[in-house]
Amino acid sequence: MAARSGPIGGSQAALQRRLSDCRARTLELIDGLSDADATVQSMDDASPSKWHLAHTSWFFEEFVLGPYLAGYRPVDARYRYLFNSYYEAVGARHPRPRRGLLTRPTIDEVIDYRRRVDGALFSLLDSRLPEAALDTIELGVQHEQQHQELLLTDLLHLFAQNPLRPAYRALAAAEFATPAGDPPPPAAGTSAWVDYDGGCFDVGHDGTEFAFDCEGPRHRVALVPYSLASAPVTNGEWCEFVADGGYRDARLWLADGWARVQAEGWQAPLYWERRDDAWHQMTLSGELALDLHAPVSHVSCFEADAFARWRGGRLPTEHEWEVAARAQPIEGNLASTGRYRPRAAAHDAQAPLRQLYGDVWEWTSSAYAPYPGFRVADGAVGEYNGKFMCGQYVLRGGSCATPAGHLRPTYRNFFHPHQRWQFSGVRLARDRA
Repeated sequence: MAARSGPIGGSQAALQRRLSDCRARTLELIDGLSDADATVQSMDDASPSKWHLAHTSWFFEEFVLGPYLAGYRPVDARYRYLFNSYYEAVGARHPRPRRGLLTRPTIDEVIDYRRRVDGALFSLLDSRLPEAALDTIELGVQHEQQHQELLLTDLLHLFAQNPLRPAYRALAAAEFATPAGDPPPPAAGTSAWVDYDGGCFDVGHDGTEFAFDCEGPRHRVALVPYSLASAPVTNGEWCEFVADGGYRDARLWLADGWARVQAEGWQAPLYWERRDDAWHQMTLSGELALDLHAPVSHVSCFEADAFARWRGGRLPTEHEWEVAARAQPIEGNLASTGRYRPRAAAHDAQAPLRQLYGDVWEWTSSAYAPYPGFRVADGAVGEYNGKFMCGQYVLRGGSCATPAGHLRPTYRNFFHPHQRWQFSGVRLARDRA
């Protein structure tokens, strides 16, 4: 099953509260958007905000209301075609690259659709439900949280295509100046190394509370002694890589990465622009001067690997990252801060690894593959993760767009190695002598 156990909180009432909060939060994210903002699709990998709103409602309608609410009839039978993402078992669907052509239904009609689905969901939750139904509702909440992050990253990509450089959320007044008493941010390149002993370790989710199916089964791995950088790579460090010709030196790159550099003309991370002898970066607060002390973001796995080689290190494996992460609290610059962009490490009190959670997803060298003993669940829900275990790499730790409460040390995000529109960054690793 995609949800490996009952709902977090241990009660149906707690699940109902979290469902309500999650559904309300998604609507908050579109506050202030025009119908056009919510409809346009900037590239094949991204989806319109309106589609995210509708798809997450369709998910509950398809996998919860249909099977578990007696006599339920879909709000609009056509939505099964429009808002199915990739579930082959469900049937035909509107092509992903053409989601931006769905001028109808309107944003108001989609919001009404959500409200009607919510009404049915909360009516269903008023009765005692079997564990399978609660598991699927829990999966739906976690699924919607994933789409909340995608909605933000897709909006950033959309607004970055607009020469007006619109802001999704204006800068807070407190961000225009560093508060008195704050320590100055560290200089670029001053990360320390944190050492970890080798040995055999149990990794993967232990089956208690919720986890996506790809996080298990728990199994043992052997690790040799290794070190992790105490902080993610900063924009300032990346500027050094750019200035040293990192994007022009084929020796640093994997073959597929170098082909991508040449084909697409990469010269810097996505959303960087050189103007007036200084770097600027497009953010959800509009275009801003590049913060040299913040973690670099919007880099591909190919770029992360090339940087690591240039710096004399490597990317960590996902299991090295997970073993190190167990000792740290799941705290950081997440979407709940409302900042929606990485921040300098001086504002983060985590130790010994700073900014391990939040700010930027951290690329690993691990292919997204099944753990020993993994089995795909029966039915359409079994398509949630398993069929994507090919040609992608694992990222860990969450980002500034990840909802609070959504992360675990075992959480496995995954993308193709060339993709960089997500808040993806780098933490270096190295072998210990």
